[in-house]
Amino acid sequence: MPETPPARPPKTKLRAALFLDRDGVLNEDQGYVHRWEDFRWIEGARETVAAFNRAGWLVIVVTNQSGVGRGYYSEADMHALHARMAQDLAEAGGRIDAFYHAPQHPDAPMDAYRHPDPPDRKPNPGMILRALGEWPIDRAASVLVGDKPSDLEAALRAGIRGVLFPGGDLAKFLAAEALLPPPAYPVG
Repeated sequence: MPETPPARPPKTKLRAALFLDRDGVLNEDQGYVHRWEDFRWIEGARETVAAFNRAGWLVIVVTNQSGVGRGYYSEADMHALHARMAQDLAEAGGRIDAFYHAPQHPDAPMDAYRHPDPPDRKPNPGMILRALGEWPIDRAASVLVGDKPSDLEAALRAGIRGVLFPGGDLAKFLAAEALLPPPAYPVG
């Protein structure tokens, strides 16, 4: 389930969606980030989200969160971090339309989170497929930005374009790839 039920617009007009992995794309991946005090935005991430919002795109986060399944932190901790991210983005003029997470893991010590091949855990496309079913998304116009091959595999299996983010400034990277809606971010 998404963290917050989507405020479903009418399904008559399809919209492009920017799917974003969280750790390593939106925030620095310091390993199992779940507290705001440990969270650091990737340079250009807030500007990227706001630019896609202004261009009329949906912005959806799809994130594996095996730290929940491994017992390192709770789903409540993760939801609290996502709420704080949303608050900080709002202050920068951005919005994430939905967060989808996959806490399951094959080696999870907690039975509730143990699954041999979790359908939502990337490289499986479950989170993306759920979003495609719950939002009026134009699959052909949408893109996923991830920092791992498993992100790109999930995109491929869901039938959307995937782009591998090598790190650095997210907005400048997407501008160089001709993916950032103009006028969004000065490149130079």
